[in-house]
Amino acid sequence: MASLSDRRWVIAPSPPAENLEALAAAGVHPVLARILCQRGYTDPPGARSFLEPYEYGEDDNPFRLKGMAEAVFRLRMAIRRGEPVAVYGDFDCDGVTSTVLLTSVLRLMGADARPYIPDRVDEGYGLNTPALVRLADEGVRVVVTVDCGIRSLEEVAAGSAAGLDIIITDHHSVGSDVPPALAVINPQQPDCPYPEKRLAGVGVTYKLVQALYMEAQRRGYRVGEGWHPDDWLDLVAVGTVADVMPLEGENRMLVKRGLNRLRSPRLPGLQALYSVARIRPDQVGASTIGFGIGPRINAAGRLDSAMRAYDLLVAGTLAEALPLAQELDAINRERQEKTRLMQEWAEEQLGDDPSGLPLLFAEDSRFEQGVVGLVASRLAQRYYRPSVVVQRGEDGESHGSCRSIPEFHITRALEECAALLVRFGGHAAAAGFTVRNEHLKPLRERLLSIAAGRLQGRDLAPALHIDAELGLADVTHTLAEALEQLEPTGEGNPQPLFLTRGLSVSQAQLIGAEEQHLRLTVTDGSLACEAIAFRWGTRVDDLPGRLDLVYHVEQDEWNGKRRLPLNVRDIGASEEA
Repeated sequence: MASLSDRRWVIAPSPPAENLEALAAAGVHPVLARILCQRGYTDPPGARSFLEPYEYGEDDNPFRLKGMAEAVFRLRMAIRRGEPVAVYGDFDCDGVTSTVLLTSVLRLMGADARPYIPDRVDEGYGLNTPALVRLADEGVRVVVTVDCGIRSLEEVAAGSAAGLDIIITDHHSVGSDVPPALAVINPQQPDCPYPEKRLAGVGVTYKLVQALYMEAQRRGYRVGEGWHPDDWLDLVAVGTVADVMPLEGENRMLVKRGLNRLRSPRLPGLQALYSVARIRPDQVGASTIGFGIGPRINAAGRLDSAMRAYDLLVAGTLAEALPLAQELDAINRERQEKTRLMQEWAEEQLGDDPSGLPLLFAEDSRFEQGVVGLVASRLAQRYYRPSVVVQRGEDGESHGSCRSIPEFHITRALEECAALLVRFGGHAAAAGFTVRNEHLKPLRERLLSIAAGRLQGRDLAPALHIDAELGLADVTHTLAEALEQLEPTGEGNPQPLFLTRGLSVSQAQLIGAEEQHLRLTVTDGSLACEAIAFRWGTRVDDLPGRLDLVYHVEQDEWNGKRRLPLNVRDIGASEEA
């Protein structure tokens, strides 16, 4: 088989028969049983632990997070004394939802709480000393960071010297030292006993809210009327999915329960976003967040002020929220156009064969700081190489964003370049940094050298991991309903991919406003099935006489009838006669 897109097809081996038989005896659909076994759930108890509602227990107690008890004690004291508290967030979707969550809950508990989200261009990512000093001068006594701060050692020291008690809540990778804060809550700390290490920033914020609620209940302290931490699971789901956190374990439970709330949105800001994005509440899923909700919230911090997104999510009425949602929608369209243009500029720097490089590095004064991450992501996806895109600053400092591939941990690479950087932070697959302009060239050379060493001899081509081969007769509504038990799917819990070989095309039709998509009718000689290949319209003349399809199985409804069109991910020339 030869993929027309040059992607590698990796077909998962069949699990041991005894595991499949055990799951089948427990009533699990045979195709779903195969997928569960491949993902590590090889017996009925394991399968139930994944498919059935996540049960809270001692492992989920928020007070198991290192630093939680100290943070709750200080915030209770601030509420009792009437001390102003600032919630210092990040300007992406995870940071904005975290800021809305904690500020709103602290106010419900009687705190004098105010949000602070820095300007991406003027202040940069994370804590900055002038902002902390200014907050102290304004009377703030406690600063709680959300989704940032874990690498801000100097800034925390300066803020503490200015009279602030600083509580760090974050989920990014921890450096060799932690900031000298009053409390640091981050499950990635080596000595933190909390078992779920991969919470989003808003997930860590939610655990703090849980702890505040539990402590208030225990002590009979003022909680506020008629609210519960779970009321905010809609925002937890949005931040977790938008930040591409793995949908396994506690994350999967939080998102699953949050999606139920998003299907009956209570916040006028979300209702307004649904309106401008043409989102049907009853059809909201993880992909709706990833492609509809998250980008519009993110757009505010990329090209304007993230406080616009904050204002939308705390709006009290739909009339107040709708103009803000329309503004974010317009900013998002502007962001899309700028991303396209900047990608063209970046590719001009990369030469005729970017795939021959171990790492892609582009820098330009025309790049916009809020868009470099999106351009890096597009380059990494297109060429399957770690990608770094830098906005060269005119004040002597430049700001870069990195996106990577599974074979290369980008934040560890930046750690090896720490002497060249002003600051940096991130995950295995994404990171950001600030660098002096005179260090740009040595940084590029160092990263290229590190990537060349780590990736030498690796077959660097994007892979499609196929869960099972099926015949068209296997694609039934029963199968589709069984696969729905895997939802929400996403990072760490991908939507299953299937392969069917030896099909022929009886009809091909270009669809979409610009005829960019392809609707096929495929047949195996006995059965016929509809297949939709998004963004394959330009390849209609390349289709082989016999083809193999890689696809998702999805149900939809059209004119009151349920359908099972195959959602095509790739097409290959069939080797079958």
